[in-house]
Amino acid sequence: MKVGFIGAGHIGKALAKKFVNAGYPVIISNSRGVESLQALVKELGELASAGTTEDAANADLVVLAVMWDQIAGALEKVKKQLAGKIVIDATNNMNSGADDQPTSIVISEQIPEAKVVKAFNTLMAATLDADPAVGNGKRVIFFSGDHQDAKETVGEIIAKLGFAGVDLGGLKQASPITEFAKPLSGLNLIML
Repeated sequence: MKVGFIGAGHIGKALAKKFVNAGYPVIISNSRGVESLQALVKELGELASAGTTEDAANADLVVLAVMWDQIAGALEKVKKQLAGKIVIDATNNMNSGADDQPTSIVISEQIPEAKVVKAFNTLMAATLDADPAVGNGKRVIFFSGDHQDAKETVGEIIAKLGFAGVDLGGLKQASPITEFAKPLSGLNLIML
């Protein structure tokens, strides 16, 4: 399974490294262009390549890891390409207000034909980049989504990356506790 990354900031880099280490080929994109990604691709090794957002969206599964204010522009370009695909939403609205819609709901409305699974958004980049094994346990990754088959696939990926996945149910159910500055945000929990 080839994994496309839309976004190569701290979260995107940490996740791309985990995917490559687990044997997944990745194609990484950002808003600055292919040339800006060459050092990262070299660091990640032969399973990594750089491409455009459209190239990343052509992968079997896509990870969305861009800043909140860049999401609409990034998704508009590739909306049709994402139809029917699993899109892992690793974003957070760092400027959210009390009346804002949950990020995963906003994203699923922008790409309604994709299977959005919220995951990897509650840990800081440095924690994601660290070894998921801690003592006799594994770091917890919470995930949620409205398509059971997509959640099962993402749950398997989380396990293959070395984490312990915890399924929180649907997007509307899980969003109130996994968004930035909400109860599960930033918690580095270990499952024994």
